[in-house]
Amino acid sequence: MHRRDALWRVERAARFAGPLLESIPESDAASPLAAMTPEERLVADFHGTGLTVGPHPMAYRRADLRRARVLSAKELAQVPNGRRVRTAGCVIARQRPGTAKGFVFLSLEDETGISNAIITPDLLEQNRILIVSEKFLLLEGVLQNQDGVTSVKVERVAPLREAYAADAVDITDAEVRSHDFH
Repeated sequence: MHRRDALWRVERAARFAGPLLESIPESDAASPLAAMTPEERLVADFHGTGLTVGPHPMAYRRADLRRARVLSAKELAQVPNGRRVRTAGCVIARQRPGTAKGFVFLSLEDETGISNAIITPDLLEQNRILIVSEKFLLLEGVLQNQDGVTSVKVERVAPLREAYAADAVDITDAEVRSHDFH
């Protein structure tokens, strides 16, 4: 049984047919609707609950990201301090503390965990709309691994779709949201 079939059965069981349709016998046939695609499941999950119990949206693109040498959050922890890296994820938080002298801190989520990024005031000025509005970002910069905290000091930021420009589509149409400073 697929999700649309389950929804079909629940709806049929929960709604009273009414006098017009009560004389028609109900069949036990499966839903006439096609099974949801992975993308439709993601969109439905995020629309209904703000999250998914299925694979993370990034998991669907991991093979493409590996070919583009984009590291996962888990892989960043294994990289030595000072190395240049590429990472990407769904932006789950944007912070701009008043005491940070214009720096912005991003938290990106992928299927392996959360990575941290540091955006300088100059980079923010050059890419403000992209940084504050894009759901999925591709970041390039120098890894900082100090005192058990791993962050990427970002030198270049782009929409994630640039990591696999061959098809240049968004990761998902799901309504992922971040907690932002604005």
